[in-house]
Amino acid sequence: MSKNDIPVIDISDFLSGEGIEKVAAQILDAVTTKGFFYVSNHGIPQDVIDTASKGMRDFFDKPAELKNEAPVNTSQRGWLGPGMATLKGAKTHDLKEIFFWGPESWTEALNKKRKELPLIADNIWPDKESPELKQTLLPYYDHACNVGHKILSAISLALGLEDDFFLKRYQTPMARGQLVYYPVSTAQDEKEERYGSAPHTDYGVLTLLLQDMNGGLEVLNKDNEWVTAVPIPGTLVCNVGDLLHRWSNDRFSSNLHRVINKSGNERHSIAIFFDPTPDTVIDPKDMGLGENDVVKYAPIISSDYVNEQNKKSFAQYKDM
Repeated sequence: MSKNDIPVIDISDFLSGEGIEKVAAQILDAVTTKGFFYVSNHGIPQDVIDTASKGMRDFFDKPAELKNEAPVNTSQRGWLGPGMATLKGAKTHDLKEIFFWGPESWTEALNKKRKELPLIADNIWPDKESPELKQTLLPYYDHACNVGHKILSAISLALGLEDDFFLKRYQTPMARGQLVYYPVSTAQDEKEERYGSAPHTDYGVLTLLLQDMNGGLEVLNKDNEWVTAVPIPGTLVCNVGDLLHRWSNDRFSSNLHRVINKSGNERHSIAIFFDPTPDTVIDPKDMGLGENDVVKYAPIISSDYVNEQNKKSFAQYKDM
């Protein structure tokens, strides 16, 4: 499959305010018919991307005992080692490693809800062994979140929702960052159906992925064919997650995707899972229904839903 099976959307006109309706319509079509699209001219400076990418590679190049200065916890913060991710339906564990982080601060109101809502937590930075990691990632994180805001704004415009529909639900986004390392997949891995990342859908609202040039990401399209998300320089890959699929009452597509790294090189990526304020109620009725539409999903709390899916996939929850 060619990269043309996943549309490339230039959002520069949306960012400049000169062609917002056209870009919004393109994004709406992509989330409705494809579930995945590339974002070009996204406005993230190249030096910010390069710095974050180098910080990621430097971290993963360290021995396991040094990365484990920041061991993963049940708030999805810290380093998750090989063999600790087994996604729903997979025959065995994934090959990947992940470093998780999230917002650096929370509002006073959310801090008071730490005991009742999951994923409101402090970051765990490997400050002794990788003291530069935090400062290399935070500028990229902020820029990527800004892109997420713009894409959601485009969706609300195209749907005819109020201008601040998403913004008021993203006052303190539960934006979850992941650095992901994929070793080369071997013939034995393929024989045993052991993937870099097994087929899965993302749990949240919107994912923004910065992938390197080694490739390996594949998306299952509506014809039940695996389409290669070929790396395109200067782009992000954006996809709909399960929460947005629910929120839209199934109007938007949350696609299965997987990673098989056959490049012969190590693969690295940075994912930002751009989700609402943790106590946001995800209710399809709020996004608007057609006259004859039937509500397919009950309201849920965003952080509760994401956390329940995490529990099914990651080893740090097994002893809870």
